This record gives sequence, C-alpha cells and structure tokens, in this order.
Amino acid sequence: MEDRIGPALRQAREERKLSLRKVATAAGISPSLLSQVETGRSQPSVSTLYALVSHLGISLDELLGIDVGQAGVPVVSESPERPVARTPSGVVQRAADNPVLEMANGVRWERLAIGGQADVDALLVTYAPGAASSVDRKLMRHSGIEHAYLLSGELTLLLDFDRHLLAPGDSLCFDSTRPHMYLNHGAEPARGVWFVSGRRELEHTREWVESQFGDLSGEVAQSPSNAVEALALLLKADRDRGR
Repeated sequence: MEDRIGPALRQAREERKLSLRKVATAAGISPSLLSQVETGRSQPSVSTLYALVSHLGISLDELLGIDVGQAGVPVVSESPERPVARTPSGVVQRAADNPVLEMANGVRWERLAIGGQADVDALLVTYAPGAASSVDRKLMRHSGIEHAYLLSGELTLLLDFDRHLLAPGDSLCFDSTRPHMYLNHGAEPARGVWFVSGRRELEHTREWVESQFGDLSGEVAQSPSNAVEALALLLKADRDRGR
C-alpha cells in the first residue's frame, strides 16, 4: 500500500491543478518533503498525512486505492492460498484483507471495515517504542471527532496543554481540531482502535469557500478545521473585497 500513497497524493494534487509549493505550504511542510512523499522516497507522518488529505479533500479509501462495491464495502481480491469467505452483504472484512499503511517514525495503520461510511476513518493503530504521530514533535490539528480504545502497551496523549498517559482498557474522545499528539515512551508497542468521524464534512468547507471567493491560500496556512474558522475566512474575504 505504501507504493500507492505517493502517486495517489500527486494525482489528487494535479487533478486540482495545485502546485507542489502551494500544497506543501498548506500542509506545513517543505516542497522537497512533499516531493519525496509523492515519489515514494519518504513516508509521511500521521500529522503530515492528515494535513495533506485534509487540504486535498480525499478519503483514506481513495488514498489507498480501495474500490467500494455496491454494498458499500471494500472489494478485495481472493487468492488460491486463502479463499475469502463472504456473506452476501459483505459485512465481514477479514484480517488478511486489511489495507496496511506504514507511516514514518514507527506508526502502523490498518484500515478496518466501515460499511461504506465515507465520513468515518476506522483504524487499528500501532505505535512502536519511541514512535510519535509527528516526526518534528509538533502538535497536529484536523477536522473530526476522535475516539480511541487502547488494547495494549502505553501511549501518551498531549492535548492542548495537558498530558494523559493511556493504559490498556483506557479510552478517549475529543474534538480533533484541538492541538494534539501521540507518543509511545514505553518499551513495548502500543496498540489500539481509532475512529475519527465527521472529518470529511469539514474538509470540503475550503473547497466551497474558494469556489465562492477564489483562492485564499495566502490568507491561511491550512484548510479551516472547524465551522468557526470557515466563517472567519468568509468574513475576512468579504472585508478584503469591500462587500
């Protein structure tokens, strides 16, 4: 799956007629790093990937090249070594068919079944010892509501100015527009299930804003992460245009 990430990001960028520099600036990274990600020479961190898909307005399924069938579930290929048993509705996604994405800095994502729900990211996430969601240790923000349940290991959540140590059985829920980061300071992998809902609803806000008022990339460094920021963009655009 990692071999597809770069070309998929580049295709999405080119389809939107966006320059490498413009997208890199919006995502808060250098053009050279974006170029390395697009050509497969570097894997993005969690924070970088969320910034890129948010700005480009694409889903994880689109990024991973997953075709969704009429039942709203991923279409996966069968192999002679391991036939895939399916129910007619396709409600079961086998573990061997989970699309896997190895992120930078020791983070692994497995995409879980979502039943065709485009506004939900369901992930089995593993943080290796020393891993973090941001390579440069900067807190990230993205749209959506984040839910997680830790299965094993220990994981530190930095949220705003607070630090939370999560142990097996602990769960969390917060607005993902709040600055946050995950770190594994332990000696064993931390593994848990994550659900991020409502992410794509807000990602399309910038596209609508720009369709009404033109390119606003010079005004903000990234896509609006909530309705308040989107409204602020609109009001600023109105003021600047003397309306």
